[in-house]
Amino acid sequence: MSAPLPVELTGLGTRFGPRWVLRGINLQVPRGALLALVGGSGSGKTTLLRQIVGLLTPTEGQVSLFGEPLQQGGREARAARRRRFGMLFQHGALFSALNVFDNVAFPLRELRTLREDEISDLVFTKLGMVEIDRDAAWRMPAELSGGMIKRIALARALALDPELLLLDEPTAGLDPDRSAAFVQLIRTLHEALNLTVVFVTHDLDTLAALANRIAVLSEGQIIATGTLDEVVNVDHPFIERFFRSERSLHAMRRGMGTN
Repeated sequence: MSAPLPVELTGLGTRFGPRWVLRGINLQVPRGALLALVGGSGSGKTTLLRQIVGLLTPTEGQVSLFGEPLQQGGREARAARRRRFGMLFQHGALFSALNVFDNVAFPLRELRTLREDEISDLVFTKLGMVEIDRDAAWRMPAELSGGMIKRIALARALALDPELLLLDEPTAGLDPDRSAAFVQLIRTLHEALNLTVVFVTHDLDTLAALANRIAVLSEGQIIATGTLDEVVNVDHPFIERFFRSERSLHAMRRGMGTN
């Protein structure tokens, strides 16, 4: 018997007032995937990501994680399911009143099962995984660069050793060098930790460098899924505009490290 899928969306629909933002969304994310959700502005990709982690409730349909409906079971069962995934928000969403150490320690302390020395060891382990020096642990978020905020937020997302990692625009706001380094970090962690990764991006360099599968949203629906080569060849006006312009092709070649 095969292992359950990390993420499965069935008949998902989302309406804000009279307007349907998403309708009839069906998506399966295989274990170990690096899946990019892409689409134009207002296509619903961030809405979809937030529904996967339960921050928004769809109007219809079902989100299943690891073979179980997201909201199934009692409080303890739902909490155990939430510990199996981590989320990196676009701007990091660090707690501004907590230093770096306490930000990463926050989900570990929420467990109420670890001693403080165990928490300390885990915090420094996670910071090391994202290449942050121990000395930075006592700094406040206001003292950090955008790149450091991303890495520390990633450390916090990994604090509970999740199987599934969700990223909202992971390279937004980073210069090209820091963006490339962050993409490489995610690739390294994906392989080392056997993660499944789902991320939203509008950046074609990031898409080409990171994703091994793509789901394309347009007009509230998923119009294509597959590898980059498969998606680029789908006959649809949005895909023509987004993927096949000269600028887009150049960005994708750059992301893949080709001329």
